[in-house]
This record gives sequence, structure tokens and C-alpha cells, in this order.
Amino acid sequence: MPIQQSDVLYTAVATAENGRDGRVATDDGTLDVVVNPPRELGGSGTGTNPEQLFAAGYSACFQGALGVVARQEKADLTGSTVTAKVGLGKNGDGFGIIVEISASIPGVDTDTARSLIEQAHQVCPYSKATRGNITVTLG
Repeated sequence: MPIQQSDVLYTAVATAENGRDGRVATDDGTLDVVVNPPRELGGSGTGTNPEQLFAAGYSACFQGALGVVARQEKADLTGSTVTAKVGLGKNGDGFGIIVEISASIPGVDTDTARSLIEQAHQVCPYSKATRGNITVTLG
């Protein structure tokens, strides 16, 4: 269910200059990065790129969702990590992305880890935003 503007608790604001070959900065100055296409796409690869920024945001958000679920299940997340791989490729409309999320949760058994990851995928705001729009696999 979509949230209403009156329910918003925080709004991040970022502005890009020159798209994939320029700069992106947040209004509060905490993020200010050069963006360049990766070498694989013919760019210099000297800066970050939108896919890396998306992967960073998705992995952090998913780790937060995993924390919420683990607290509910009384599971130990000590030493856990979440990795997001974001691929960019051609599709029928031009370009699209695909995501693979994997988590390492050393404090629980394999079945519990899998359950926690699947539950986190249901509550993570990034997962909700992408559901039905892009392929997201859980590893």
C-alpha cells in the first residue's frame, strides 16, 4: 500500500548534474560524488555510477529490514552482511536493471537464514518499490 505525503518521516534530496557523466550531491552535503560510466560501458570508470549507488542503498536498506525481522524472530545477526549486485543490461525498451541480494548470517543455521532473508524481502522498502518492476533474486 503506497504511503501518503502526510505519512513521510524523512525525505532525501539529491541533485545530479550531467547525468551518468557528472556529479551527484545531496542537499545537506553529506554525499557529493563524481559519476562516470564504468569501463564496461565505455566510460572512464573513475567515479561511481548509478548502479553502484543503487546497490549501496539497497544493501543498506535490506540489512535494516533484516534487523527488523531478526528482532521479531529473536535471531542473532551478529557479524551479518548483505550484498546487492545490480546489473545493467539491454531490454526491449532500451536498458533495465536486475538485482541479486545475498546475505551472510553466521549466527543462525541455513534454514533460519533463508527464512529471515525471505521475510526481509517482504518488508524492505527497496524490495517493495522494485517488486513487479525488475527481477530480484535472493541468494
